[in-house]
Amino acid sequence: MNKRGNESGIASITNATGRWERGGGIKKYFRRWPWVVLLACLAFSCQARPSTATPAASAVSVAAAPGSRRYIVRQQLTIVNDGPGRPEKQNVWVATIRDFAPYQTVQSMEISPSAFQPVTDEYGNAYAEFDFSGQPAGTTRTIEIEYQVTVNELKYDLSDCRGDLPKEFIQPELHIESANPQIAALAGRLAEGKDTACAKVQAFYDYIGDKLRYTRNQGNWGAQAALGPMGADCTEFTDLLVALSRAQGIPARYFEGLRYVEPGTESGAQPEHAWPDVYFPPAGWVALDPTLGQPLVNREKYFAHYTPDHIIVTLGANPSVLRGSSYWTHLYWPGNGTAIRVAGTWTIEPA
Repeated sequence: MNKRGNESGIASITNATGRWERGGGIKKYFRRWPWVVLLACLAFSCQARPSTATPAASAVSVAAAPGSRRYIVRQQLTIVNDGPGRPEKQNVWVATIRDFAPYQTVQSMEISPSAFQPVTDEYGNAYAEFDFSGQPAGTTRTIEIEYQVTVNELKYDLSDCRGDLPKEFIQPELHIESANPQIAALAGRLAEGKDTACAKVQAFYDYIGDKLRYTRNQGNWGAQAALGPMGADCTEFTDLLVALSRAQGIPARYFEGLRYVEPGTESGAQPEHAWPDVYFPPAGWVALDPTLGQPLVNREKYFAHYTPDHIIVTLGANPSVLRGSSYWTHLYWPGNGTAIRVAGTWTIEPA
């Protein structure tokens, strides 16, 4: 149920064969890129995306909001120039936590350094863009962001699950292969005899819990790969549920964010996490977590129940600003003679 540790790491791509790595990474991608050092920018980052329009949830979406929790969230990124050169151009884009009704509200956000440009992507995600061009060899630049965030616990009334479905968030995309014949056939088989969106997604959710094998794989292999023997973590659990839902014309969204874990409760747990929500008429967007719901004892708890330990950072499986990475991305050039390391950490504590 842990997401990948540090989603992105250093890039060292020059006019010769280069390398891109995700931090703590297992997966490496090799390609040619003249005179550019680009962190986590893959060719597939320009794939078609869902429309930015978001169907509005109806007033009956939340049947109960029993509680909420407030957190102090701190993020730190360090950018170290190991030299010997200095980058002519260098930028870092950091996704920032924002209000996302009805799930969360941001009470405060403090960003250092204060010299940054705000950026918004096609999903409405917000970023702070920092320009560290000309950073001297042997120096370190540090980005620190602190938030106070309130997260709501949400339960939903699914007693009536009939109505029209919006035509948004139903397209296939990178890692969400809802048009893949294997995915489409599985969705059709699981949905057979189910006459509501709720019943179909419940079948997808239970299938994922019963059949997928959890493995920390330090990357996102996509929905189809989750059906193979390699195992899956929260990214593939989420990819597959979103893809199966979209294959049946049910809108589903992919969230990447953080999960607060009580100290001492889960050994080795990392805060990075991914989960979906799905559109159920007439309730609207309904959250679930197929990764945490994998054990039978947790199955009911994480279906149509948003626990207040989830903090959304970005919406969408592949936001364009992140260029195939997660949480933050980094670009610099020229790469010849310049080596830059980037590392990031999160801390979360109850306010």
